[in-house]
Amino acid sequence: MKLDRFYPIFDHSDWLRRMLPLGVKLLQLRTKDQPVAAVREQITLSRDLCRQHDAVLVVNDYWQQAIEAGCDWIHLGQEDLDDADLKAIRKAGLKLGVSTHDDDELERVLAMDPDYVALGPVYPTILKKMKWEQQGLPRVTEWKARVGDIPLVGIGGMSVERAPGVLQAGADIVSVVTDITLNADPETRVRQWIEVTR
Repeated sequence: MKLDRFYPIFDHSDWLRRMLPLGVKLLQLRTKDQPVAAVREQITLSRDLCRQHDAVLVVNDYWQQAIEAGCDWIHLGQEDLDDADLKAIRKAGLKLGVSTHDDDELERVLAMDPDYVALGPVYPTILKKMKWEQQGLPRVTEWKARVGDIPLVGIGGMSVERAPGVLQAGADIVSVVTDITLNADPETRVRQWIEVTR
C-alpha cells in the first residue's frame, strides 16, 4: 500500500472530525500525558473516523492499545523502542514507522525492517525541545539513498512553502503539526497542503 505524501499529526480525535472530510488520507494520533483510558478512547474514535474516510491511522507510542483496537500502524520514537515489544507488534500485523535523528539511530532502525523511517528535524521546530540540530535538505537526500525503497518521512519545521523542496530532496512523505494546528485557518491550510503534495 502506498502512503499519501501529506502526513499531519493531531493530538485529539476532534481534529480528525474536522480534517478527514477535507481529504486527509494519512495521519498520526499523538496523545501525550493522558490517562490510559482516555488514550484508549481516542484511539478507538480515531480508528473509526479513519475507517469511515478510508484514511490510514498511525498511533504514536501506545502500541498495546493500538493492538487491542485492531489498528494497522504504530509510530515509535527512539525512547519508545527501548520498551516496545517488537515481536508482539509484528505478530499483531502492525506496520511500524520509526523516528531517526542520527546515523546510529538509522542503523538501529533499519535492522528492524521498518515500514517507514522518519528523519527530523529537517528544519528548526517549535513543537518540542530537541537535542539535535536541524538536519537540512542534504541529509534528506542522503537518508533516502540509505533507506532505499522504504518510505522516508521528513518532519520538523514543515510548512506548505517548504514541502516541495523536502519532497524534491528525496522525502516520500512530509509530516506536519504546528503549521496546521497553530494556523488561524487550519482547514484552509490543510487544503493548501493537499494541493502542494498531490
